[in-house]
Amino acid sequence: MQTFLLFAMIIAAVVLMVIAISKLKMHPFIVMLVIALLVGLIWGAIYPDSGLTPTEVVNQVKNGFGSIMTSIGIVILCGTIIGTILEKTGAALTMANAILKLVGEKNSVVAIGAMGYVTGIPVFCDSGFVVLSPISRALAQQSNTSLAVMATALSGGLYATHCLVPPTPGPIAMAGTLNADLGLTILIGLIVSVPAVIVAVIYAQKISSKIHIPANSEYTLDELKEKYGKLPGTLHSFSPILLPIILIALASIVDFPSKPLGTGIAYQIVMFIGNPVVALLLGVFLAMTLIPGSEKDNTLKWITQGVTDSAAILAITGAGSSFGAILKCLPIADSVGGLVNSGLGVLIPFVIAMILKLAMGASTVAMITTAGMMAPLMEVMGYTSPVARVLVVLAIGTGSMVASHANDSYFWVVSQFSDMKTEDAYKCQTGMTAVMGITIIILLFIVSLFI
Repeated sequence: MQTFLLFAMIIAAVVLMVIAISKLKMHPFIVMLVIALLVGLIWGAIYPDSGLTPTEVVNQVKNGFGSIMTSIGIVILCGTIIGTILEKTGAALTMANAILKLVGEKNSVVAIGAMGYVTGIPVFCDSGFVVLSPISRALAQQSNTSLAVMATALSGGLYATHCLVPPTPGPIAMAGTLNADLGLTILIGLIVSVPAVIVAVIYAQKISSKIHIPANSEYTLDELKEKYGKLPGTLHSFSPILLPIILIALASIVDFPSKPLGTGIAYQIVMFIGNPVVALLLGVFLAMTLIPGSEKDNTLKWITQGVTDSAAILAITGAGSSFGAILKCLPIADSVGGLVNSGLGVLIPFVIAMILKLAMGASTVAMITTAGMMAPLMEVMGYTSPVARVLVVLAIGTGSMVASHANDSYFWVVSQFSDMKTEDAYKCQTGMTAVMGITIIILLFIVSLFI
């Protein structure tokens, strides 16, 4: 009876969450916070021995919010600031040009997918698409390719790293909630994102190519460069992304059980500068050097915009952690023993995230909510090793890809900036994101069998 009541309440809570966010247009922060309180209060009233008194419920909600802010709050702020500066200074355009030169204009579809892959690491997929959309148009016109092809490849590239690679807020929040090593999450996320982008490029070339959308580009690539004026150098533009990733990865390596640098001063230095907070803060300062002298007056304005843009993510992340803290107080682990031997493994978090994504539209909310639900299950389901925890993070991120449709703001950004009719956007964007997610979860499931 208790097990039935437990899952009925959780399902009801999720349904209520979906209705409130999708239908009633309430902000996810308010919705998740209220639902966390309601779930705690109802369970405490039904089972007084659970210890969930009204005061304890409030304490758990506060502690859940505060604990996730302690681990990733500064990281999200710094990552958002870096993305804003890369966008405003034209550094994102420099990175795109560098990738185009490396791949070649003949492989323009591959190039635009690779641009999305790199840009999506620090920049939100929505913003990244807007920034790179003129390049997508120019490349489509120059190569006599349908804009639908370029838009699909660009969208897929951005979406892959947006859902799978920190310091994008969703993956950072999941890593924090599930106690996954951030450096390992970045490394494996970058690797897994590559086949995701390949799938998007192939889908663009095979499926989206059947839809003809003229480029109607306002600028050529050269005119686009002139429009931005003097752009930052290539290495300089990449450095605010590369430096934090390298430092965090190094810290993960030197912290291996074998302790390759020992435990002396060298180890302490690397662990300090490789801490995500310090690494991302150094990335912010490096990004600030991209701002030319003529724009120095905008430094405060752009940093403030980054802080403002991160506020909603911080609020949602904190509320999701509050919901997760309440779920940890429920006897979920005792009720799902059968899942351990079900053989479903990483398919479980994938399906949960996919359902939430399809219902609510917002990938980040789906990631954070699913991570909160999975947190109390990690040990009972055997996800205790560092790699296993990362695989769960990536499975949730993959589930949040499937699929971008009409209730997702990114769906409309892609369609509107690519002159797509709604039915064409379903074929290009929705179809592509579904194929990406399904392909990657198959890959993750196969890998999980050997972990």
